[in-house]
Amino acid sequence: MSPKKKILLLTDWYEPGYKAGGPIQSCKNFVSALHDVFELVLITSDRDQGDTGPYPGIVTDTWIRREPGFRIYYAGPATLRSNGLKRLIASEAPDYIYLNSMYSFQFTILPLWWKKRKQIGAGIVIAPRGMLHEGAMGFKSGKKRLFIRMLNTLGLPRQLTFQATDEQESRDIIRYFPSAGKVQLLPNFTRNEEVGWKSVEKKPGRLDCVFISRLAPKKNLLFLLNILQTLPDTLGLRLDLYGELEDSDYWEKCKAVIARLPSHVSVDWKGPISNDKVTATLQQYHVFVLPTLGENFGHAIFEALLAGKPVLISDKTPWLGLEQQQAGFDLPLQPRWFEQTLLRLADMDQTTYDHWSAAAFEYGRKKRSSDELKEKYKELFL
Repeated sequence: MSPKKKILLLTDWYEPGYKAGGPIQSCKNFVSALHDVFELVLITSDRDQGDTGPYPGIVTDTWIRREPGFRIYYAGPATLRSNGLKRLIASEAPDYIYLNSMYSFQFTILPLWWKKRKQIGAGIVIAPRGMLHEGAMGFKSGKKRLFIRMLNTLGLPRQLTFQATDEQESRDIIRYFPSAGKVQLLPNFTRNEEVGWKSVEKKPGRLDCVFISRLAPKKNLLFLLNILQTLPDTLGLRLDLYGELEDSDYWEKCKAVIARLPSHVSVDWKGPISNDKVTATLQQYHVFVLPTLGENFGHAIFEALLAGKPVLISDKTPWLGLEQQQAGFDLPLQPRWFEQTLLRLADMDQTTYDHWSAAAFEYGRKKRSSDELKEKYKELFL
């Protein structure tokens, strides 16, 4: 029997980190699905996004064996500032390097530079993770376009395999990297643990909403808050926000709108939430809301569906046709559409809401990763 191919994942953050959201979950699901197919090793930073100190209880700058069967290296700042990362990669001699970001200096730009200089012989697969989407490219676009132009000028894209997670991302990759060596369309793995459906009390005229995402312009929270100002006082609405504060200037704008909301609408920021608490938290609410400017997958959307929560999201994600499934609503970013849908959801009685909640739950279960997807990932690296 031939030895397993070795794949080295490079990613800025991994568990027990959670503040970076979806990309961490993408890597976790990848490891869970493929640890028995490949020899998986992972190098990441020793602290969560925005933290100044390392994870408590985690041994840094050494290889650790973790379940379900992979090795991980939590690199400290000194390692990442020196040639330590390059030495680590060389010592592992992977067959493939899997990059999980577009713009990370340590975990994307440096490895690509070493590849260009022939200091890395491994094949490289890069997953943009939605960072080429129109909604994401609208922020710090000058630096991003400069980096993309540099890659194209160096001729690097033709040496790379790009993983697109939906048709839109595939088009984005081809748009920005017309000379890409290969573009493979493969959706993200989903979490496959069983979750039971639970009912939550629902009275007409009352709506408890939850928003779980980073507090950043791309997630478009300000759009939602402005809509809440116009809701009639016949509706009682609660919106709880969970997520890392990523852009303080944007959050100040949000707080200014929150301060002007009428008394029948309440909004509270609960702070970041760890991945192991997401399902239980979702199950306390009626509806998950995310008017995002763009997602290549949207792990929080999937988690909400699997928790039996109808979702109210923009049409800028792969989760489309939700109303036909009675699992939620994917709407154009027009305030009147969102306002009317919030009123419709608030008007639901217990029987109607339970029907939609159960439909969302079943839809989420159907969308869990299949064995066929696992086979396609094998082809990506073999």
